[in-house]
Amino acid sequence: MEKAQPEVEEEFHRVVNMAPAELERWLKTEPSREVGWADGRPKAQAGGPESVGHHSGRRIVEILRTRKADLDDDDRAHMRKVVGYVHRHLAQRPAGDVSDTRWRYSLMNWGHDPLKD
Repeated sequence: MEKAQPEVEEEFHRVVNMAPAELERWLKTEPSREVGWADGRPKAQAGGPESVGHHSGRRIVEILRTRKADLDDDDRAHMRKVVGYVHRHLAQRPAGDVSDTRWRYSLMNWGHDPLKD
């Protein structure tokens, strides 16, 4: 059963635990550009285009800086996508210290730093 939009918006703000400026700083780093998928291949193999997650991070910053009354259907659809991705990815947490892992970096591209949990 799909959640109602107000529930998705609330969940979006729960799972996105990075502030806009923090996420922007992260997206400028090399590790943020090296993880994720582009052109249907792992980013490490793709070589050039921006990964889906990195693009999503830029979109999340825009959404976080938009007044709620000014959000449109595309913004809300992306919020739903972010919520789904973060929940699915968290379920795949690897064992051990995740501080410097591609798993964490991928989540951070989507606005969620699992070390803040």
